[in-house]
Formats: sequence, C-alpha cells, structure tokens
Amino acid sequence: MSFNFDLDPKKIPVHVAIIMDGNGRWAKKRLLNRTKGHEKGAEAVRTVVRTSRELGVKYLTLYAFSTENWERPAAEIATLMFLLKKFLKNELKELQENNIRLNAIGQIDRLNLDVQEELNKTMDLTKNNTGMCLNLALSYGGRSEIIRMVHEVSKKVKDGAISISDITEELISKHLYTFNIPDPDLLIRTSGEMRISNFLLWQIAYCEIFVTETLWPDFSKEEYIKILRAYQNRERRFGKV
Repeated sequence: MSFNFDLDPKKIPVHVAIIMDGNGRWAKKRLLNRTKGHEKGAEAVRTVVRTSRELGVKYLTLYAFSTENWERPAAEIATLMFLLKKFLKNELKELQENNIRLNAIGQIDRLNLDVQEELNKTMDLTKNNTGMCLNLALSYGGRSEIIRMVHEVSKKVKDGAISISDITEELISKHLYTFNIPDPDLLIRTSGEMRISNFLLWQIAYCEIFVTETLWPDFSKEEYIKILRAYQNRERRFGKV
C-alpha cells in the first residue's frame, strides 16, 4: 500500500467514527431544498469510504440517522429513507470490488421494511469481505443502546446466568451494538458543533476528537488527510502519565 500523504502507516487509526453534520445548512446557504444537501452528503460519504479503504482504516462508523432524527418532518424522513436505499443499491458493486463489509448498528427494526430488506441484502452479500468494515449507525442513539444493554445484563443476573460481580467493562462492551468492533480511535464531527449528539457514548471514552467547521457535503479527501495527520501528532496517554 502506498502512502503519499505524509502519514505514518503504523499510526493509521484502526477505527474512525464520523458525525456527518451540516447537510441542511449546506443546502440552505445555497437556497436549495434540504434534499439536495443530503444528496451532496452522499458524495462525501463515498469519498471518505474510498479514502479510508485506501489508507488502511479497518473500521469506519458513520452516524447516518439518529433516534432523534425520527422527530423530523415526515417528508424529510421519507427522503432520507429513499436516499439510504438508493445508496445501498448504488454502492454494492464498489463495496464488493474494494472488499468492504457493510454492518449496521441501531434500532434497525424501526427503518422502513424496504430499507431493512435492502440493508440485510447488502450486509449478507458483503459479509465475507475482509478489507474494511463500513459501519452505518442507523436509528441509533447512545442512551438507548446503553438502556438496551442494561436490560440484557439485568435479565441475565435475574435468570442466574451471571452474578453482579461478573459485570465488568468487557461484559458491558459485549452487550453493545458494537460488541464485535474495537472502540473508535478518532471521532470527527463536521459543521463546527461542539457536541457528541448521543453518539457512541460508551465507546468514545478515550477517543481523540476533532471538530471541523466544514459542512459535511464539503468535507474532502484533503481535509480528511489533514485531520489524520493531526491525529498522528497527538500523544494518546489513556489517562496514564
């Protein structure tokens, strides 16, 4: 693999997570319908996926639709579901050609049935790909994920399958949506908002965080490389000296 971006291949983050924010504001600034912002945002997704695969990132998690997004107008939700289904159909060939496995986390059962079917189909067809995992957070919320975990662990204690003393960080992690995925090394948020927005609350405990003013549809390969370069210059101590 060739690195032409002044990046150390040994310091490429294993797992990058991105809060993709700013599609609506991008469209508003251009006096366009919000749908145009979401469509343009899909192009940025393609760019980041390709770049991540090229650089050797093993896991890329994209915050595509939150539990809070269900409160948006019905017409916008319908558009987002349509665009998600379209994205899954259009990107299947590229996922296969680039050896990328698709995974999804969140309350998937709340998605439209046709979207669920397309999602399950794509995940099944790419399940044996080993180059990278593209992890879509869909109908996802960090708090609801933790509540789900508490219910599952509590039931096991109640049923006598485990004792209270068995509850460790490792056990909790095994009951999250991301049980088979390492915690993110790097979290990127676009659009300049200084908040986490209920995303991977447990998993980002020691994650490096970068916030950029760039709106998601304008997020480029060059800026992604710049952030990765800055990440490599940080000293990660995980609370130690």
